[in-house]
Amino acid sequence: MKHGFIKVAAAAPEIRVADPMFNADAVIRAMDEHARLGVKVLVFPELTLTGATCGDLFYQNTLLAGAAAALEKVVQASEGKDMLVFVGLPVAQGAKVYDAAAAVCNGELLGVVPASCPGDRHFALPGALLDDIQIGSLGPVDFHPQQLFQHSAVSELNVAVLVGADVSAPVSPAVRHALAGATVLVEMAGFPMATDSACRVTTAVRAESAKLHAGVVLAAPGFGESSTDATYSGLCLIAEDGKVLESAEDGCSDVVTELDVQLLIAARRKDATFIGDAASYVVTEWGEGVEETVLTRPFGKYPYRPDDPADYHAAAKRLLHMQAASLVRRMQYANLKHPVVGISGGVDSTLAVIICAEAVKMMGLPADYVTAVTMPCFGTTDRTKSNAIIVSEQLGATVRVIDIGESVMQHFKDIGHDPENRNVVYENAQARERTQILMDVANGFADGGIHVGTEDMSEFADGWCTYNGDHISMYDVNAGSTKTMVQMVVRYVAETTDDDVLSKALLDVLDTPVSPELLPPTRNGEIAQKSEDSVGPYNLQDFFLYYLVDHGFAPEKVLRLADIAYGDEFDHATLKKWLRSYCRRLFSQQFKRSCLQDGPTLNGFSFSPRTGFTMPSDGSDALYLATVDALK
Repeated sequence: MKHGFIKVAAAAPEIRVADPMFNADAVIRAMDEHARLGVKVLVFPELTLTGATCGDLFYQNTLLAGAAAALEKVVQASEGKDMLVFVGLPVAQGAKVYDAAAAVCNGELLGVVPASCPGDRHFALPGALLDDIQIGSLGPVDFHPQQLFQHSAVSELNVAVLVGADVSAPVSPAVRHALAGATVLVEMAGFPMATDSACRVTTAVRAESAKLHAGVVLAAPGFGESSTDATYSGLCLIAEDGKVLESAEDGCSDVVTELDVQLLIAARRKDATFIGDAASYVVTEWGEGVEETVLTRPFGKYPYRPDDPADYHAAAKRLLHMQAASLVRRMQYANLKHPVVGISGGVDSTLAVIICAEAVKMMGLPADYVTAVTMPCFGTTDRTKSNAIIVSEQLGATVRVIDIGESVMQHFKDIGHDPENRNVVYENAQARERTQILMDVANGFADGGIHVGTEDMSEFADGWCTYNGDHISMYDVNAGSTKTMVQMVVRYVAETTDDDVLSKALLDVLDTPVSPELLPPTRNGEIAQKSEDSVGPYNLQDFFLYYLVDHGFAPEKVLRLADIAYGDEFDHATLKKWLRSYCRRLFSQQFKRSCLQDGPTLNGFSFSPRTGFTMPSDGSDALYLATVDALK
């Protein structure tokens, strides 16, 4: 439960219709098994203790009393288990029978939640509020459709339950529960199997968890239910904020994973529409303390890429279209026809020229309206210069080669800088000269030119750009793309183009070390200045960007996840070193992000000083660095 990770499970054990004690034993066995796994929230299907297909037997005192006795057995068996268990049963109150969920933990019945929208004629509508009830020797306990079960030590863990038709109701109680503070929605379903049932339910649960920024744990009846008129598949699934983490449908399904309730809270904090009221809810505490949760769910190395590599091409195609369409809109608004982009042979400028080519195509303009300018200087290598020209020419762009060496040397002379002193002046003078040239080339078109920026979001995050140099442009098409997203799109173009020459050049660009090429190459003519040697691997940077900045996780949690994702590449000390470096640069380089130009937001997060992530340019990094330094 540390760091907000909660191990949850959904189970559909084999039952017998109308045999509550047999079913109670099945529930108890599942409880024992999941307690050994460290599960903290365990969900069973609707009407677990009797079966969902009892029909008019639900009116019979014998079955109702048997269900109550079975619940007592389950509650007794839960003694010593710090686990919130939801088990379904029919509950009789006066002349009515209710389809209900019993919340059980550590030898106690915490509450009983009736279905808000009973879909079976045998069950009554509970209304807004009912009196406390007694079930056998258990109780009195709250009997209320609006209940929250809040963990005593993990404030982010609030659980609410949906029963039966609540799960599929057009106006689902899930919305009310989430707005009242529930981060985990327990769904005890009762639907039978159909040819498309799993697909429909999965789609609905994904959408619900995304809209409500919630975890969803669903269990549906399986083997043992009557097959008189239907078949039950035992569908169980667990979803988190729009992603299905685990799913099974094998009759006696059982799925286990971890939900991250801190991630859900982070998403809700950024959603201005997430406004709710828990005033009408009964809140019951459960749980004892905070334990270390053994993580079994995977954490990928590339959070800004699709989880499934099979989806890469579709995602990359969409990103490319969004970036090109954004540039088209800017050019049409300003009545501009000539995108001008500086090309270095690096992956960022390569993507930018691809986007420019796509934009003029969308506008119905000739390909040569794109002007690609390569500006070799002290650090330019033959490899990068060649790739830059090949890519641009194969796209049909007009290529201009403007050597800036003499201009920069004159600048050094003007300001009295010794060119043998290869300090920050030596480096930044080249970047600023290039930006001046690109701006002026764009201004030189009678029918309108625009200097298109190439810097990506990862470089803005770590400040690896020259202030008023490559840091600035008239419109930055890569401002919303991380380095790993940029690489994905370039690889997509390389793998889908029919132009073999272009494909070969793009693949070589991807294999080229990331570099600003502001220092002279080696004696062998190879790149000497490698960005990742100074700021850390961009894969790691994007990982830190996603969890530390975008989701606001504490450094301790970020490092833990990095150990899981990158433990096969980097040791713990190296990961900690680069996390500290990232925190330091995040604060020290904010002044560059405070005056960024326009650029499209592509994944819901940006550094736009108008609509994206903002912070003071003079904020202190002391707390973050001290936190990282204290980590073991």
